[in-house]
Amino acid sequence: MTTRTATDSLTLDDLWPFAGLHVVSGDVELRYLDDDLLLRLARLAAEGVHAEDAMPFTTPWTRGTPAEVGRSVLTYHWGGRAGALGTDRLRLELGVVRAGEPVGIQGFFGTDVAVTRTVETGSWLGRRHQGRGTGTLMRRMVLHLLFEGLGMVEATTVAFADNGPSNGVTRRLGYEPNGVEILAREGRAVTSNRYRLTREAWEAQTDRPEVTLHGVEPVRELLGL
Repeated sequence: MTTRTATDSLTLDDLWPFAGLHVVSGDVELRYLDDDLLLRLARLAAEGVHAEDAMPFTTPWTRGTPAEVGRSVLTYHWGGRAGALGTDRLRLELGVVRAGEPVGIQGFFGTDVAVTRTVETGSWLGRRHQGRGTGTLMRRMVLHLLFEGLGMVEATTVAFADNGPSNGVTRRLGYEPNGVEILAREGRAVTSNRYRLTREAWEAQTDRPEVTLHGVEPVRELLGL
């Protein structure tokens, strides 16, 4: 006969609260990246994320065969699980699902977040799902999570100057320009635009969508927020 202990009832959500985090707005959800969702998103990335003559990322993980691109997604996020939470750093990536179909990933990261209350966001959307307003909505959803759910005071983001759609979404959502920097991208120097959005500017917006948060309090407790 097997003897049960008090710890037998512990769930993944108990041990790793990020797994219980869920953000919903209409038919769009931000969810924890379990292996099933991650595999589906790796397959989506393998289909293509941007035009061949473009590169919106500092690390060109979207270059290569479909298998190589999909593998890059898996290895990056598997590694990210172990490094998601450190003594001074936070990195969390959430799968974006629309009407039950995985369409991309929305993430955020920062250092000493409990002190600075500031994080930087980043995302990607499968190419066949672009141009439908999903990119704007998923950014609004993560901003709601950050400001309303986790008590951040500022969110930042970056975009290469030649990435028109990303810059457009950022400006449309009320971010202020926050300088530029020159980075190396595929062996060439390129300009990257930096932006910031304060909590006050976010709260002043009157067109924010209705967003429902689930599983936030355990995450706040884990992060000391």
